[in-house]
This record gives sequence, C-alpha cells and structure tokens, in this order.
Amino acid sequence: MCTLFCNGTLAFPLMLGSLTPLITESYTFCNYQKEGDIIQAAVSFSPQLVFHNTRQEVLTFPEMFARILNFIKEDPRSAYRIAIGTDSQVRSKTSFVTGILVHRVGKGALGFLREVVVPRNIKSLREKISLETAFTQEIAYMFTPGHIDMILDVITANGYQDIHLDLEIHLDIGPHGPTKELIKEMVNRVTGLGFDVKIKPYATAATSLANRYTK
Repeated sequence: MCTLFCNGTLAFPLMLGSLTPLITESYTFCNYQKEGDIIQAAVSFSPQLVFHNTRQEVLTFPEMFARILNFIKEDPRSAYRIAIGTDSQVRSKTSFVTGILVHRVGKGALGFLREVVVPRNIKSLREKISLETAFTQEIAYMFTPGHIDMILDVITANGYQDIHLDLEIHLDIGPHGPTKELIKEMVNRVTGLGFDVKIKPYATAATSLANRYTK
C-alpha cells in the first residue's frame, strides 16, 4: 500500500505497483521511497482540473458545477442522484475516465467527464482499480459541504421541503470475477466521504458513462 501526499498533507491512499514515475494531464507522481512494502509518493498537480461534457466542451470545475445547479433549477421538485465513478482502458498507455452523472430520476441525466492518461500499460489489476478509486475520490472531494448546501438551497428555494438528493460513489468492482477480492479494501477507502458506495451491477457512472468514453 502506498500513501499519497500533496505538499506534505495526506490526500488519499494510493496503490502503486511500479516505481516508474507517472506523468498525466494533471499529475506528476515522483520521489518514490520504498520502505518494505510501502512507497511514499510526493505529488504536485494543477489546481484547475479540466472536465468535458458529452459534447466535448471544455469546462473547469466551477463551470461544471454551475451547469449542475442550472440543471437542477429547471426542475427542483424532481429527485436527483449525483454519482461519480471511474473506468480505465489499458493499451500501450492507460486511460482513466471519471464520469460525473447527474440523474434527474425518471426524466433524463447530465454527464461530465475527466480523463487522465498514464503513459504506460498498467498490468496489475490492483493498481488499476486503486487508481480508478483514487481519481473518483479526488472528484468526490471537490463536492464540498458548501457545494452540497448550494444544491440543497436550489431544491428548497421555492418552498419545496421534500428533498430527494442521493450522492453516490460508483466503483468498477463486483462480486463476480477477479475484482471481488478488492471490494472490502476499496469500499473502506471511500466510506466516510458522505457518499453512498455502489459496486457492480449498480455502479453505472463507472460501468456505463465512464466506460463508454474509454473505448
């Protein structure tokens, strides 16, 4: 197991199966120091993450969040589900796509994407799933209590007191196949973020939205 530090502050746990530095769109993982089975990685990253909607428009997180608020304002009486999940595709490089799915239950959805490319083919299933989980965690952290309060303010602005808002993290693991051995570890990592945790076959943000754009 590896712990990822950002400017000396614990950010989130990260599993690494190689000492090869990873240079991605937003990250440089470096300064690996092996201590038995533990590797510590110092990391620097861009404060402005780039997202796309399904029409490939480039958005910052504030721009994406504003669109989420506007989508909810259009119909504040509906039930909403915000789900975040990551899928990956391994070729000569490994592409990680995180999907942010805003589902107006029974009435359509809004989708956003973020891609990170690791310049090597990741062969370890544990490392791949761990990175998927880490990238999902990163985006979940951006939905701070203040952001959630803004969403709730929109829902209740016109006197609607029945709040139907579900926040979910979707992990691309399930009870069948080799990822079943990773369920407890990965679920434990994301528990406590204020999001419900879903795995396959219910992890649609990872298995449907993100998966579609890794191909």
